[in-house]
This record gives sequence, structure tokens and C-alpha cells, in this order.
Amino acid sequence: MYFTDRGIEELVSRRGEESVTLEWVAEQLRTFVDMNPEFETPIERFATWLARDDDEDDE
Repeated sequence: MYFTDRGIEELVSRRGEESVTLEWVAEQLRTFVDMNPEFETPIERFATWLARDDDEDDE
């Protein structure tokens, strides 16, 4: 198990029943980066990965 899995598991256990929009997630990511600018690059990479996740299916 990766260290980050603990945070992911907490997210699922606390908010797993909620429905959210990608717009809401994007706003949360912006807020996080505003508060933690040192994470700008990893968040940018994560957002890009999410945006392009289905690109391989198109080829």
C-alpha cells in the first residue's frame, strides 16, 4: 500500500456517498494549490492525467 492510499481511503470513507461535479473538484484543486503552491506541478499533472484518461481509447 502506498502512503497516499491512506488519504484516498479516508476520502472514500468520509465522502464516498456524495456526488460531486468535476467543476467542484477543479475548484477544490485550485484552492489547494492557492494554499500550497509547492504542489502546483503535481496537481497540474494529476489534472492533465484526469483530463486525458480516455485518450488511449480513441487511438
